[in-house]
Amino acid sequence: MSRERRGVIFGAGNVGRGFLGQLLSESGYRVLFVDVYEPLVRALAERGSYTLQLVTDSKVEELEISGVSAVSSFDREVVAQAVAECDLAATAVGVGALPKLAPTVAAGLEQRRLAGRGPLNLIICENLRNAPDLFAEMLRPHLSKEGRAFLQEQVGLVDAVIGRMVPLIPKEISEQDLSLIMAEPYKVLPVNRDRFRGEIPDVVGMEARDNFAAYVDQKLFTHNAGHAMIAYLGYLNGYEYGYQALNDPLVRGLTEQAMEESSDALVRRHGINPAEQYAHVQDLLLRFRNHRLGDTIFRLGRDPIRKLGPEDRLAGAARLVVETGGRPTALAWGIAAGLLFDPAEDESAQRLQSLLRERPIEVVLQQVSGIEPGSQLSDMVIQSYRSLSAGNWPETTGGTD
Repeated sequence: MSRERRGVIFGAGNVGRGFLGQLLSESGYRVLFVDVYEPLVRALAERGSYTLQLVTDSKVEELEISGVSAVSSFDREVVAQAVAECDLAATAVGVGALPKLAPTVAAGLEQRRLAGRGPLNLIICENLRNAPDLFAEMLRPHLSKEGRAFLQEQVGLVDAVIGRMVPLIPKEISEQDLSLIMAEPYKVLPVNRDRFRGEIPDVVGMEARDNFAAYVDQKLFTHNAGHAMIAYLGYLNGYEYGYQALNDPLVRGLTEQAMEESSDALVRRHGINPAEQYAHVQDLLLRFRNHRLGDTIFRLGRDPIRKLGPEDRLAGAARLVVETGGRPTALAWGIAAGLLFDPAEDESAQRLQSLLRERPIEVVLQQVSGIEPGSQLSDMVIQSYRSLSAGNWPETTGGTD
């Protein structure tokens, strides 16, 4: 009788439970979640399953994801042993938590090496460029000389693109069932073929792809950029949910135009099939309108300092458009709207507002978004920022309804 395959997922949040848990469970893995939130850990461990609701505008499908357990991130010996013995691992903890994860993962890799087990593939599901290389650098200080060689030769740190949308669960629902999670049905997990060690595991929905940089840029500059446009423009118009903002013709037009600007640049830079890319844009716009997800403007826009970063969704897309010979008109409006995103409960947004009060806008743009003062893009963003600050919006856009 063959041994049951075991998977370890770091992070039992939106991506962990809302996507990875389903894929691994349906692929025959027994899944161990590792998380810092003790009440959720207890709930998963006691129940051994959780409810996943897949929602569209027209229906709700309820799945019971079984064969799961959970352990606290602070129980480092148990977690390290799980890493040493598992068949596949994944992270979905958020970029800021990766350094805290590194010592425990490193301890598990040392145990794995000493036990003569390997290779291990660890799927890194974080919205971060070069995530595998960065996590490898976090791991190395905690490894022996032999452990570093094992990391290089036997451990596949594999970058992935997360396309499934998973909203925040309303408090009144989570109070009734802490483990319940909702998501859209979209079920494709692109991963970087070149990063695997040994055989690529057979996982439902996981697609190993070449030219992975194109998929990373496509996700960031189409999907994430579209969400950011909806969030920042929608916020200025007083909307609470993303689907509400997208029903506004002006927000819709600017968002679609921005996604088309970035699409043109992706086609020029990576040779992506134009028809497939523009069909992808229309599919995303349809998925963004899923009102059952209840995706809030706040969630989509929070942490604007990160989301307006030089390589991130809006500024990164705008810079790519410029580099490939285009003009990022709508993207400039989106960056300008992001500079005006100021919810009191968002610490990043408040820091950004402090910077804008203390320094000239062109200096802030350079500091936050890497946009050079005096450049055409800087001038476009500043002009749009001043227009929006005065309550003036563009009269027409290139988007279609």
